[in-house]
Amino acid sequence: MDRRLVLNAQLAIAQGHRLEVTEQIDAVTGELAVLAVVDLDSGIRYRRAEDPRGETARWLGRVLECTVTIGGSGAHTTLLVDPEDAGGAGARVALHGADEAAEAAKAEADRWGGTDRAPEPEAERFW
Repeated sequence: MDRRLVLNAQLAIAQGHRLEVTEQIDAVTGELAVLAVVDLDSGIRYRRAEDPRGETARWLGRVLECTVTIGGSGAHTTLLVDPEDAGGAGARVALHGADEAAEAAKAEADRWGGTDRAPEPEAERFW
């Protein structure tokens, strides 16, 4: 599944180039933040100024689209990347979402009575 990366920087990466993306996983929210992008075909490295804290994940992919928005305070780059190997980052995010869905389902079941209630007795039938 293709990944769309929106970065608060202006990166011009040609379509078809291979990338190495390093992401940091937020332990609380499970969100991913891109820390570094390496264009493996040109050798150019783009990285954030701050040092990474916590768990990071790296994955490789190929650029399908690159849109650079210039000018003003909203300058950014949108990359559509076809991942070759998303590593553990994609699995962690998926599991985090699954855990949230399971908790929501449990809460809804508790709200509606769940399975802990005794069933109502059947009404007597007269033939």
